[in-house]
Amino acid sequence: MIKQSFREQSQAIDRQVVDAGDYYLARLEDGQTLRIVDLKGNQAADTLFYSAEDPGEHYSAVNTMRAQRNLYLSAGSDLISSENRVMLSIVADTCGRHDTLGGACSTESNTVRYDLEKRCMHACRDSWMLALAEHPEYGISKRDIAHNINFFMNVPVTEQGELTFADGISAPGKYVEMTARMDVIVLISNCPQLNNPCNGYDPTPIELLTWNQ
Repeated sequence: MIKQSFREQSQAIDRQVVDAGDYYLARLEDGQTLRIVDLKGNQAADTLFYSAEDPGEHYSAVNTMRAQRNLYLSAGSDLISSENRVMLSIVADTCGRHDTLGGACSTESNTVRYDLEKRCMHACRDSWMLALAEHPEYGISKRDIAHNINFFMNVPVTEQGELTFADGISAPGKYVEMTARMDVIVLISNCPQLNNPCNGYDPTPIELLTWNQ
């Protein structure tokens, strides 16, 4: 579902660019809105959400898909937690579809999907672990890493139930915008993957903007 935002960039209280391979970790208060912008097109933003009150409560792909009866996320989707509470609502989206099945790249998946020699290449799970190590004040540990959303990534499901990593459907300047329904912690790895054709083998920056409402 394509839906434009009414929010003006000039009114954002925070605005920052995250390079490919870097991470973003921040608290989003109940009622605040976060926009993720795909600056150059077909860049995956691997995103985790946690309850700021209890990081043991996190985004759940299973509960989200069951609640909305849809495999993909777009405007109108509520992101549901492991405790079946609404964490955020997607209120605007100019891409039209986001993946919640494909998971995040890791050294292990690089080995399985691509080649043993790719194991040492940087991956999203490495970015998450670095973020948690550098910011212990958020109270999130390795065991709290769970389901993630791949914003802007295209992962179709075949009739046989298999996942396929296809060319991206995003484009430069496309964005997704979500409003927090509770105090949440946002953890993003701006994917560094060099082996997947979905980003043209060229990971690029994303931009994040925050509004108070």
